[in-house]
Amino acid sequence: MSAARSASPAGAASSSSAAAAAAAAAAQANLKPIQVKLVLLGEAAVGKSSLVLRFVNNEFQENKEPTIGAAFLTQKCKLDDKIIKFEIWDTAGQERFHSLAPMYYRNAQAAVVAYDLTKPASLEKAKAWVKELQRQANPNIVIALVGNKLDLASTARGVSTEEAQAYANESGLLFLEASAKTGEFVMDIFTEIAKKIPLDTLAAARQRTGLTSGGGAGGASSSGRVDLNQNPANSQGADGNCAC
Repeated sequence: MSAARSASPAGAASSSSAAAAAAAAAAQANLKPIQVKLVLLGEAAVGKSSLVLRFVNNEFQENKEPTIGAAFLTQKCKLDDKIIKFEIWDTAGQERFHSLAPMYYRNAQAAVVAYDLTKPASLEKAKAWVKELQRQANPNIVIALVGNKLDLASTARGVSTEEAQAYANESGLLFLEASAKTGEFVMDIFTEIAKKIPLDTLAAARQRTGLTSGGGAGGASSSGRVDLNQNPANSQGADGNCAC
């Protein structure tokens, strides 16, 4: 009897130690960034590069040169207790680069399909990209339809919010309107995408397979990356947005 009583505190201590170790391991896992591969698609001049530049560098260039092929950028965000590292492929919108797109959206967990809300034809092109993604991309890809140039909505809107929203609802897409120029709602695009991605499942799968990257188009050189470390002064807002 007395031996059983004396073993009990030792067993409890061991169990408590194991629980503490498991909690510490879980906390450490949450600190490790979860890589999310994201591709931007859309017609030329709708502002894809401007959206990602606003998200990554918080800047806007009035006369940005067209993207040739694709550009690669990264940005880290904190959502709840997790750090997400978006690995972003910003593709060229010119038709001559269309055949390269599958290299960039292959194995992507998310896509932003952008259109210019002052140009109805750009929404039609966005719909074609959505169909292609739904047919050929990762079946679980999270697609956000984004109407850019919201700053021009009051004077030059060509696509109503209701029309785009109805299409997004029908196609199972996230939908937002934003302005790369003013920055309005740009952060919300990536926050809403992050909320839709099963981050725990993704992290567990990467851990099992030993992958450290969201996957790229044959890999990007370090010189092709714009890797911003999270600013400790920035914290998650009360509205639940990513803190980047």
